[in-house]
Amino acid sequence: MATLAVLGAGSWGTALALLLARNGHAVRLWGHDPAQVARLATERENAAFLPGVTLPGRITPGADLAAACAGAAMVLVVVPSHAFVATLDALAALAQPPAALAWATKGLEPRTGRFLHEVARERLGSRPLAVVSGPNFAREVARGLPTATTVASLDAGWAATVAGFLHGRDFRAYTVTDVSGVELGGAVKNVLAIACGVADGLGYGANARAALITRGLAEMVRLGLACGGRRETFMGLAGVGDLVLTCTDDQSRNRRFGLALGRGAGVGEALAGIGQVVEGAAAVAEVLKLARSHGVEMPISEQVEAVVHGGRPPAAAVEALLAREPRDDGV
Repeated sequence: MATLAVLGAGSWGTALALLLARNGHAVRLWGHDPAQVARLATERENAAFLPGVTLPGRITPGADLAAACAGAAMVLVVVPSHAFVATLDALAALAQPPAALAWATKGLEPRTGRFLHEVARERLGSRPLAVVSGPNFAREVARGLPTATTVASLDAGWAATVAGFLHGRDFRAYTVTDVSGVELGGAVKNVLAIACGVADGLGYGANARAALITRGLAEMVRLGLACGGRRETFMGLAGVGDLVLTCTDDQSRNRRFGLALGRGAGVGEALAGIGQVVEGAAAVAEVLKLARSHGVEMPISEQVEAVVHGGRPPAAAVEALLAREPRDDGV
């Protein structure tokens, strides 16, 4: 079929490599840690992140970025948001940088709050770019369970190409052109999942969780529209779909982080207990920076920031939300 490169050998990168291999493609799975990559190659299992799932022969792990990308029909970046810029810089420095790029990284650029597609355009110049986002847990994709996702690109042809690589018997890919809306949804939903985890950790029940998801969606839509996103994007897979998934299932690292906080753990203890990157903990500052620049009110996200970075007790954060004045339920 095609030779594809997946950059990032964590749980999500490995799961996408497995998906692409099941679809018949030859996949070069690149990781930055040569020792980890060597274990993947010999043990044929990502024991650290996806234990019990065998890597088929179509997946070739490696730590040489140039070799992974050479001649690949698609380069798919699947690294945490804090490593995204460094990965792009490494790609730009190659003798033959990718002619087109896709990524499944979620979040905003650390410290600046810029969209990742803006960063990619700056680092790599004018070329087709696409973002893959949606309600996807790595373990379920790795197991071949039914899944749907969104591929967003301003280049309809490249979006269709990326979707074609991903689309298979158990994985349905939809294409849209609202790149900003899809990227924003992927960043904000992680922040809101922390809030839902906190409420559940405090024992506040299903009513509180439903309220947080619904009013959190209103926050997402307000900011998304201010940033040029489209309302229908937030009503779709990359918006409400990803939000519900991340806020309600304990496979979500962000939700589990919030649960630990609600049950009395400190921030450092809760992060250590997860053992992987908790994107929402870092992204909340960038999300609110973006919101303030557009004059958008995001009270739930503000309370998450107060708990994670300001030391506010979780119960006090919930009380602050409940003490707000009544308002119209519209966005």
